[in-house]
Amino acid sequence: MNGIRPVSILIAALGGEGGGVLADWIIAAATAQGFPVQSASVPGVAQRTGATNYYLEVLPVARAALGGREPVLSLVPFPGDVTLVAATELVEAGRMLQAGYVSPERTLLVGSAHREYAVSEKAAMADGRYRTERIVASARALAREAILFDMAVLAARHRTVINTVLFGAMAGSGGLPFSRAVCEDAIRATGKAVAASLAGFAAGFDAVSAARARNDVAAESPIEPPPQPGARLPHTAVPMAADALAGPSAEPAADEPPPGPRGARVAGLPPALRAIAAQGVAQVLDYQDLDYADRYLDRVESVLGTEQAHGEPDLPVTLAVARWLALWMSYEDVIRVADLKTRRDRLARVRREAGAADDEPMHLTEFLKPGLDELCSVLPGALARRVRRRWGARGGQGGVPLHLRTSTVSGFALLCVLRGLRRWRPRTERYAREHALMTRWLDAVRGLLARDAAAALELARCGNLVKGYGETSERGHRNLTAILDDVAARAEGSEPLAARIARARDAALADPQGQTLARALDLPPPALVEQPLRFVRRPAPG
Repeated sequence: MNGIRPVSILIAALGGEGGGVLADWIIAAATAQGFPVQSASVPGVAQRTGATNYYLEVLPVARAALGGREPVLSLVPFPGDVTLVAATELVEAGRMLQAGYVSPERTLLVGSAHREYAVSEKAAMADGRYRTERIVASARALAREAILFDMAVLAARHRTVINTVLFGAMAGSGGLPFSRAVCEDAIRATGKAVAASLAGFAAGFDAVSAARARNDVAAESPIEPPPQPGARLPHTAVPMAADALAGPSAEPAADEPPPGPRGARVAGLPPALRAIAAQGVAQVLDYQDLDYADRYLDRVESVLGTEQAHGEPDLPVTLAVARWLALWMSYEDVIRVADLKTRRDRLARVRREAGAADDEPMHLTEFLKPGLDELCSVLPGALARRVRRRWGARGGQGGVPLHLRTSTVSGFALLCVLRGLRRWRPRTERYAREHALMTRWLDAVRGLLARDAAAALELARCGNLVKGYGETSERGHRNLTAILDDVAARAEGSEPLAARIARARDAALADPQGQTLARALDLPPPALVEQPLRFVRRPAPG
């Protein structure tokens, strides 16, 4: 037994991805071979759906050959001394790299290159995604061998969970001291979803074999750089299981000009602008109506005419305006939320994700928390101001938690009533407020085009500041208004205006409290927002 070291295996998985089942399969395979094996797990705390680490040690020697001796196996992984590190997601692999468990002399790294975004990434005011190309580069540099590919798509294609594909990749890599047949027998022994699990296992095993045959086992960066103006945005940033199960994407070809007069107007635009304008028309048409799409095109054409008049052939300002204006004009309100939640394709997607057959009943509960802002957003301006004065002074800004059963007639009908307020939207206080600021922003962009095209481009990109609803939307309005006020006050100045606007925009996206933006614009710092503490009595046991 001298010189034989245990095979140490560290698995990093998110909640619901079957990490515990994967560990059980490895234990079953080791037991079937007669190898001593020991395992432990450390649960994480609310990282996305909860990350858990599983650690196993397997001595690849049959117990019969040990002469009655029992090996001493560790319950804790040691940095730099792990044989095989497996991860169900790329940032989970990055955590293992950061913790030092991967070493160039010893460690084989096997992981999925897809992303499940963390809350911190989703909550960022700009593009908060981790630059995962650094994880891929670190994996290549720090691991003895790095095997990274998108396992989520393979899992969805075979209607299984990602742990099966990861198990196959681990077996195909040679990092496990078991044959393929032994691993497959361990899956069969569970007796649950055997066919799908074996299909996922085979997909992972074959993917590693094919990649090694091409001498290409490390994935390229799965994260694209931020899209440039005019670039087509994907339907979803991450391949989702439901999308793979549904087959080819059903997303409409929004790059094509829409039919009718709007299509003719889009076709009449310069070639560089047609694709993004077609997407913008499709976006606002889906949001409101034909007149709204005409209003979008009117605004884009007004900026286009100004830019062409001042000799800008590449049209960077118009491209930026067309992009951010479409997103801004389709701002989120309760009418939009109700519309999206009652669409047939959304309900079909939920059914697919739940794995419910067409003839099976499905109970669906929507968790909503409408507050004063959501109520006022669908009221006329005068009435909304009156409600804000009356209830805002009483501290009525907080939302009311609602659990709405949209699988019932009453719950679905309530959302349909809200959805039906779409025609009422142009009369609401929120509509008037949003379009007033849009008009001011576009006027400022056109005004700058006449004297400083670079500053006009930076101001056009400031359309990204207004997004979301509630406090997020209010903050975006405040930030953009402050920048517009600064531009109006500094029509002529010593500092280049384009650089000042760009710095102010970055500051607005970096600090939700507005302190950084105030410094960038030489304004007094805003007062800190009070955050009330609420104490809840612990319920009596029993």
